[in-house]
Parts: sequence; C-alpha cells; structure tokens
Amino acid sequence: MHIVLPGALPDPEAARALLPHLHEAAPTFTGWLARGRARLRTVEPAASGCTAYEQWQLERAGFKPDPQQNLSAGLGPLWASGGGLAPDQPIWLAELVHMAPTQSSTAMLASHALHITPDQSVALFESAQTLFEGTGFQLHHDSDERWRIGVPASCAFNGASPALVAATSVNDWWPQQEAARPWRRLFNEIQMLWYGHPANAARANQGLPPINGLWLFGGARPEQLQTPASPGEARRYEALQAPFMAQDWGGWLAALAELEAQVFLPLQQQDVQPVLVLAGRSELATLEPRILARWTQWLPGGRNTWSKWWLYRN
Repeated sequence: MHIVLPGALPDPEAARALLPHLHEAAPTFTGWLARGRARLRTVEPAASGCTAYEQWQLERAGFKPDPQQNLSAGLGPLWASGGGLAPDQPIWLAELVHMAPTQSSTAMLASHALHITPDQSVALFESAQTLFEGTGFQLHHDSDERWRIGVPASCAFNGASPALVAATSVNDWWPQQEAARPWRRLFNEIQMLWYGHPANAARANQGLPPINGLWLFGGARPEQLQTPASPGEARRYEALQAPFMAQDWGGWLAALAELEAQVFLPLQQQDVQPVLVLAGRSELATLEPRILARWTQWLPGGRNTWSKWWLYRN
C-alpha cells in the first residue's frame, strides 16, 4: 500500500521549525519516517508545468508526452470526467479561477480555493457559451470547477497546471505564443462578460472573490496514458496541501494530527506500514519500510537519522 501526502515536505526553513513538534502531532508518522528507507528526487516544475504531486500522478498513470509537450499536457486526459472521449482526441481543460493584480505581477486563486457552487458554475457556463460561437473553440461542461474546451489545432501551446500557477505567478505562465492569440482574445472577452455577473455579485455579498477567468491547460490525448494493469493501491490524503501552500504551519500541524488519528494510527494498529510518498514544491520523497529498521532505530542516533534528509535535503 502507498500513502501519498502532497504538501508533506515543507521547505527546509519551515522544516526546521516544525521538527520539534512532529512527534507530538503524529508519532505514528514519525515512526514510519524513522523506519523507512528514503529516496529523494528533485523535480523541475518550471520544465514540467505541474507540481511535484501532479508529476507523481502523471507518472503513475504512465503518461508519455509528445516531443513538443511538457508534462502538464497529460492533466487534460487524466482529469477529464466526461465519458466517450476519443483516444486520439486532444483534451484541454479550463479551470474557473480568480485573478488579481499585485504590485509586480498577477496572482491567481485556483478553483479549490473559491468554493464554487453548482449553480454558479452553470450560470457562468451558460453566459460564456455565446462568446464561443464562431471562434473555433467549443465549450463542454465537465465539472463545477473545470470545463472541457475544444481547441483548434492551430492554437496548441504548452501551458501549466492551475495549482502551479497559483503557487507562482500568472505572468510566469501566461501564453505569449502567436498560436495562443485567439485564446487570449476569448479570455479577455470572458473577463469582461463576467465582470458584474449576477453569480459574482452573489459571491461578493458572501465575501467571496469573483470568478473572473478561465485557465486553459492540458492538450494531450487519452491514448498517451498507459496505466499499468496493476499499479497497486495508493491512498491520497490532501489535507496538508492547503496549509502547505498558505505556509500556515499551525494549520499544517493540526491537519497532520488529524491524519494521525484518522489514518496513520488505525493502520499501525493493523500492523500495516505503508510506502510513503511525500511531495513538496520541487521534491518527491519515497520511503519504503526497512525490516531491520525495527531494531536499528534503537541504536545510537538511529532513531533520528530521518531528520537529516528532512532538514538538509537539496
């Protein structure tokens, strides 16, 4: 069994501050760290266009990018929820987002931070449909937070996942290619249409930021996903991700304590020690149980060996 924990690898400075509190918050988790053989890998979000956790998902799904694609292209077919998709059809998704200018760039909130209701999603979708007519783009409702977009072949470009853009800057990923000009034009029209939209007026009354944009990403084909027949069980727990991104370390420890009570301790009581996959901003750590570690952890220094890579990883 694999337990996958996005947001479980804080940056070294935060890791040093959290270290004295880890055992108190999650003794089972720290015991697994002490008894695990760690394999660390640095990833490159600037090249892949996705977060470390998303890269793990794509690798597990067996995604093979074409030479002109970055890794994030595979998120289109990986996340599309609609059925009946042709294996050779490029799948593009557009996530409902909030964008706001800052002093030096533009920041973005991805859909998971916006609390979008089904009614809001449908209302915005219906209003946007008229803008798509005659543009060569087709609009399909895929979920409340993401829509599927039919994109003309001439408009293909490399994008980035909404989660990565939200963690960095819109300016870093805004498509500047000539091929993306038709989408940029349509995006601007959508922003103007949704300014003052009744759905956003209702959100303002609730103290919520407006939904004022669509972030386009994906572009790979379903046939590029080659999931192994028996990849093994992997349970994903994303409770650490939001406080990790917000650098809310008190909230991060509280979420870790909840995972201890609800997930880690019950597994320990069943004498199960899973393979741990921990994801940070640009790193993945895989910890496999070591049989000998159950007694070697009591040797001098053995119990705290894991803290060395936790604190000083490159």
